[in-house]
Amino acid sequence: MYGWLWRHLPGPFAVKFVIALVLVLGLVALLMFVVFPWLDPLLWFNNVSVNN
Repeated sequence: MYGWLWRHLPGPFAVKFVIALVLVLGLVALLMFVVFPWLDPLLWFNNVSVNN
C-alpha cells in the first residue's frame, strides 16, 4: 500500500516526502480532532466510578 502511494505521488523525492508528511499529519489531525472525540463516549472502559 505504501509503495503504491509513493509511486503515485507527483514530483521528485523531496516533493513526495513533503506531500506524504502532509497526508500523515492530516490523517493524525482528523483522528485526534474528529474521530476520537466522537468515539470517546462510546467506549466501555471510560465508564468508571469511584465510591467511598
